[in-house]
Amino acid sequence: MKHKRVFGKSLTFLIVGVLAVTAFVRVPEQTWWLAGVFAIWGIWTLGSLLRSNSSRIKAALDLKQGAKTPIQEPFEPCGTGVQVDGDPTSAALLRHVNCRISAYLKSAYPDVTWEWLTKDPERLAAEGGTGRIRLHGITDFNYANVIFDQMARIDCDMLRIVPFTELKESGTAETVRSRDDLPVDPEVWYGIQGKKILEACIADLNSRGHANLIIKENGDICSRQADNETVRDKFKNFPGKGIWPALTKVIENQGLSASVSDDCIKVSW
Repeated sequence: MKHKRVFGKSLTFLIVGVLAVTAFVRVPEQTWWLAGVFAIWGIWTLGSLLRSNSSRIKAALDLKQGAKTPIQEPFEPCGTGVQVDGDPTSAALLRHVNCRISAYLKSAYPDVTWEWLTKDPERLAAEGGTGRIRLHGITDFNYANVIFDQMARIDCDMLRIVPFTELKESGTAETVRSRDDLPVDPEVWYGIQGKKILEACIADLNSRGHANLIIKENGDICSRQADNETVRDKFKNFPGKGIWPALTKVIENQGLSASVSDDCIKVSW
């Protein structure tokens, strides 16, 4: 289309030039003037076509080069917060779960700190299951299994894992803990440690005809028969007497009967 416009303009120039020479130049000299007009017309037309083709070739090359050059997306710096698998939602979910676990553990062990040993804990928190954590700041336990159920509830199985060589060297001596390290929340203490030990003792004693047991201040779980007491098991970190009334209410919520005396708690079933 552009070539047609160029040729049309040049043809107009040629016609005007020929008419002008015919009208104003005498016959003997017309031949030279007409030759000049045709020469100028030819040079001008050729130059216009060459310029037009050059522009088209350059435009085509630029278009081709632009198609090969990838589009550079603007760089956006990442946020400074911790992300799990590049997903900030998963990171936020994991932080909330971590806070719940910390609150659960610190209500019984105020100085505890911990870290995940399970890979992808955010997936565990979302889908449910059991994961393991490493505990610090607790004398009696160094690991725990954290259990997530489908009702978004959290429970912990406290563990102590000791190399056999260390256990053999240290024997069975127990570390005596100060009263300041004892649990402060009877409900959490019962859920972490008390429930499993107490239920196991009750099941054993009930199978042999017993209907009650006592828990002494040092944590000994005893059965009484006449004037004899037999130690069946022992609680570590048993709460002090000031927490016993609240602890009996927790035990009663499990369908048992509990009462406080001067030196022990009596549990009946």
